[in-house]
Amino acid sequence: MRSKSSRNRRAAGLTIGWLPTYRVGVELRPPSYFALAALIDGPLHGYAIAQRARELSDGRERLSTGTLYALLERALSESLVIAGEPYVKGGRQRRDYTLTPAGRALLADEAERLAHAATAVSRRLSATSKAVLT
Repeated sequence: MRSKSSRNRRAAGLTIGWLPTYRVGVELRPPSYFALAALIDGPLHGYAIAQRARELSDGRERLSTGTLYALLERALSESLVIAGEPYVKGGRQRRDYTLTPAGRALLADEAERLAHAATAVSRRLSATSKAVLT
């Protein structure tokens, strides 16, 4: 039987399914993937995460404030990121978020999964001469 914690992770949208002893089918949605990827180079505050995610996705992912902070809360609860102490800069209160080793591992797994999927589809497209339209 799944634990309450695994049900919460699945409901949070960061994972697809769980078996009792290990994760299977872990898949990040694009907003989560790019937001976490924004932290690869080091800690960032929320607005900077959103900006970096937009850059990394070539403008395809535009994280709203609500989406970003809900995502960060889920990532915090799954220990994918840690939050620093709040500070004030330019009259605004901020908090930096840092990717954890577990977050890096999840990103690496997802990058590998996406690369494999892209390669498999590209091979099939190259192997077929033209799409048959009927």
